[in-house]
Amino acid sequence: MPLYKRTPFPLRSPPLGLMPNDSIFIIRFTNEIFMNYDAYLKRINLYRQRVWTCKITGKSGLTYEEALVSEQHASNEAQKFPEELVIPVLHMVQFSTLKQNDLVSTIYRSLQWCFAEGEETYGSFENSMCPCKILRVLEKADGKDGPQYEVGWLDKSKNVASISIVNAESLTRKKLPFTREMLKSFMRESTSKTSPWVVHDILAQKHGISREPPKEILEKIGKNTKMENGHGNSGAKKRPNIENGETEDLANKRKRKTEEKEPLVEQIQYPIDDLLVKLGDDDPVYTQRPVPATDFLVPMDCVGDLLMAWDFFSSFSHVLRLSQFSLDDFENAVVYKESDSDLIVEAHSSILRMLIKDESDYYTSIQEKKRDLKITSKNWTGYLCEFLQMETVSGFSGQLTKIRDGHHFMLDVKVKLNILSELVYWALMTEAIRGQLDEYIEQCQAIMLTKREEELEDLRKRKEQQQQQKEASLTKGSDTNSLEALDSRQNGDIKEVLQPGKSSWQEIVPLENGGNKQATLLSRRIMMKQKLNAQMHEAREKKRIQMEERKRLRDKGKQAREKKLKEKRQEHFNREIEKRIIRTSVLGKDRDYNRYWFFCRDGRLFVESANHNQWGFYSSKEELDGLLLSLNPKGDRERALKGQVEKHYNKICAGIQKRSKEIAQRNDMDTAVLRRSIRVHGPRKCGATLPFLNYGNKLKTDL
Repeated sequence: MPLYKRTPFPLRSPPLGLMPNDSIFIIRFTNEIFMNYDAYLKRINLYRQRVWTCKITGKSGLTYEEALVSEQHASNEAQKFPEELVIPVLHMVQFSTLKQNDLVSTIYRSLQWCFAEGEETYGSFENSMCPCKILRVLEKADGKDGPQYEVGWLDKSKNVASISIVNAESLTRKKLPFTREMLKSFMRESTSKTSPWVVHDILAQKHGISREPPKEILEKIGKNTKMENGHGNSGAKKRPNIENGETEDLANKRKRKTEEKEPLVEQIQYPIDDLLVKLGDDDPVYTQRPVPATDFLVPMDCVGDLLMAWDFFSSFSHVLRLSQFSLDDFENAVVYKESDSDLIVEAHSSILRMLIKDESDYYTSIQEKKRDLKITSKNWTGYLCEFLQMETVSGFSGQLTKIRDGHHFMLDVKVKLNILSELVYWALMTEAIRGQLDEYIEQCQAIMLTKREEELEDLRKRKEQQQQQKEASLTKGSDTNSLEALDSRQNGDIKEVLQPGKSSWQEIVPLENGGNKQATLLSRRIMMKQKLNAQMHEAREKKRIQMEERKRLRDKGKQAREKKLKEKRQEHFNREIEKRIIRTSVLGKDRDYNRYWFFCRDGRLFVESANHNQWGFYSSKEELDGLLLSLNPKGDRERALKGQVEKHYNKICAGIQKRSKEIAQRNDMDTAVLRRSIRVHGPRKCGATLPFLNYGNKLKTDL
């Protein structure tokens, strides 16, 4: 079992008095049972923390489940340890006091020249190294020269061709049949203690390993026991306080309660698994999730095949030379029972033409029967029958007669979609489709590279602008200081001309107290000069502010234009990439593992149940908003789903709006045609109410 902070962690025992109708919570990977949800959630949160250690490998920083998986892998790895080396390794491990790495190195060196019965190795035979198998280990009579081995020399079929007795020097091993990691896993899996190493009793009894510790080990254990019983100053255990009324039973009970006490658990860190999330008092009010519409024309278990086939035809329309059609038209055409519409005929014929051009097994089958390679609306069912009769296509033999007679439209809807699915599967393996995929991948990579280069260039320009603004601010400050210094110097020169050594003209000229007329005139001139300088400085400052404001407005307008241009470029790149993305990926999953799909060419948000047998869709902005308001970001799945829906929100809304307009226009046209037909008392055309009957393949070309 995994270790909690490198110590054993006991699992919770089943609750007592559990009744069949009681609500319980079970942890999947430990089978622990809880009757209280808070305790269950705390334990789950503890298991999700990276504080667990794999008991076998010693890996730390794992979650509980990761540690379990690591132990399972290590256990499986230990099972691969060579059986013939199990006994000698266990003998060396039993009661060893070495550390793990030292013990592994010792065993590795010992086994390099030690061979066991049943082991296959190489030996010197007739002056050459030949493969052999150890049949028996023999001891010499004097016991001085080491063991001898009875070996069987193997032929090319690994059979014993001859037998001889050789010394250990005559045998060699290219490499040991196990790695150091495998040996470590085997040692941890086979032992119950590591200081000293003690082999499990079952293994020791099975392989005849001594279970009696050596005398030096017993002496060491005895010393440790004395220390623990209080003969040493450190490490003495606390004894029950008999004098204070604490009995031995109460002391043991207190000890067990302390051991069983759970470690401190931190506050729950969201997001967690959606099924574990429960609403709290401070959580916002989540609206009830809108119920998806399920008014499909095809059976519910056929919706997946319908979407897959339509998405294929829409994605590869240019390669198939097939004009695109809506999902509604395709669904109506599949369920139509009066005849095979042109849409159905062209959909089948486009794939059959591609299989012929690819010169696949289908092309070979057509050639063998010397059929004309031109597929038309009159003979397409015959070519379809040839495809369904191929050895690699099975399950349609009972439908061939009806198809050959031109009654394909009378087939069950599920059979029709199964045939289309088989055709799509074969089309995906053609060179044309694979070539288109490779071309799209290269184009996407080129677009992404261009986009990245423009982003780097934009980043470089922004850095240059920031540097220029920084330099301009420094220059502006120095210019302002220069102007102030210049003004002060000019005023100072005038003062010095008046009278050197005086700090101001007031000290020179007494205006009110008996100053002469000349001094009064001079003082007025100085005042006028200072006033003029102040006015000039104010005018310069005002002009500078106006110029800065105009420059700021110009820069603001330029930045707005650049931002708008950048957004348009980003939209252009995204549109070009979307055009070349073939695979439609799921947006995400909700709490109950329902999957959400969005097809750009349809405009609806489809919902697939977890068991893949139920489908629905949202077709209005209100339903989309209701879905977003019902998703709880505390759960892993709904948090990711909400992020994806918000990311593609504008695109989904645009698709919904476009589809709503198309449906409204179609309804208006049907109403107008119906009124006109009633007014003239003429028969109404089928195409007016069934638009798919008006389908025409404008991309069709002769084979």
